[in-house]
Formats: sequence, structure tokens, C-alpha cells
Amino acid sequence: MDKLSIPIFVESRYKINRKRIKRKISDVLSKNQVSSPVEVSVAVVGDRKMRQLSQRYKGEDKTRNILSFSQNEGEPIRHAAGKLALGDIVISFPVVINEASRDEMLVDDKIDDLIEHGMMHLLGLHHD
Repeated sequence: MDKLSIPIFVESRYKINRKRIKRKISDVLSKNQVSSPVEVSVAVVGDRKMRQLSQRYKGEDKTRNILSFSQNEGEPIRHAAGKLALGDIVISFPVVINEASRDEMLVDDKIDDLIEHGMMHLLGLHHD
């Protein structure tokens, strides 16, 4: 997809496949017929940072595999370049490793699943 901006922040010790994450986001947008210029940011963090975010935004003193923060709760935010800022996806790498092991999956496959889950939230398609 053209006009797609995906800044990715990774805490230094975590090895992730940036191209695969970007491809997964692009695939989800394509499947949901999103063709306008879009920005989605991704952060891969440790449990301490995820616990802080969970406490601050969910009121829960626990870590979790993913948090997504939609920019579309109110009015959509458009950058000067006309890009729609969908929001942010934050993934806890240590939780991903544990869940991938538990589910007998590759870490990259687990990250794909979480990215898709987070993107669905950012697009307003929530689960029950």
C-alpha cells in the first residue's frame, strides 16, 4: 500500500522482523479496504513498560500481550500531509515469547496475530 507510514520503536534487546510487521499492517488495511494514506505506530516493549501502560490506561496492575490506542475515539486526526493517524499498537515481547511457546507457534506468527488484533481495534472492529 502506498502512503503508509509505520514508525516502529523497539527496546534495544528485542529482535523483531520490521518488514513482516509492516507487511501485516498493510495486509490488514488492504483486507479492510482502507486506501487513504495512513499512519500506525508500533512499539515493542518489555514487561515493566507494558505494566506501566496497563496501570495508566486500563487501571490494571498487570502486564499483557498487546495494547492498542486508537486516535479515532473522537474526531480522526489528519497530519499536514493528509495521512490518517489510526493510532498506536504496543506489544510486550516477553509475553509474546511466553505465549508463542505455550501455543507452540513461532514468535513472528504470534506477533502477526497480535498486530492483526490491534489493527482491528484501531479500525473500530472490536471483539465481544
